[in-house]
Amino acid sequence: MKYLTKKILVRYCETDQMGIVHHSNYLKYLELARIEWMEKLNISYVEIESHGILMPVVKADLDFKSPAFFNDYLEIKIKLVKPPSATIIFNYEIKNQLKKNICIANTTLCCIEKSTMKPIRFPESFNVFL
Repeated sequence: MKYLTKKILVRYCETDQMGIVHHSNYLKYLELARIEWMEKLNISYVEIESHGILMPVVKADLDFKSPAFFNDYLEIKIKLVKPPSATIIFNYEIKNQLKKNICIANTTLCCIEKSTMKPIRFPESFNVFL
């Protein structure tokens, strides 16, 4: 399943002294994409966490292709790599308003039982990702 986010406007505070989006902000953009996509599926982190499940990012790989700048509009294509198990893996493509590739990324999230802080399989009742 793929999803293309709403346009994200790059704010001045997200840029560095060179006028380029600081690399640390890309992880925030990826999180925004995941949350927006999950909301589109009518599920939220709040609901998942209310069932004692945490989903921390345990791996992130970002490959920067071109810089993004203040006032650029970014769109993120997010794709679930495979059905969730104990981990959930997403691929991302970030493009600017000119459809120029800005960043290719992937993240791995792990399902953790909050009370034990141990990995668990993602509950089938939340498997709206399929």
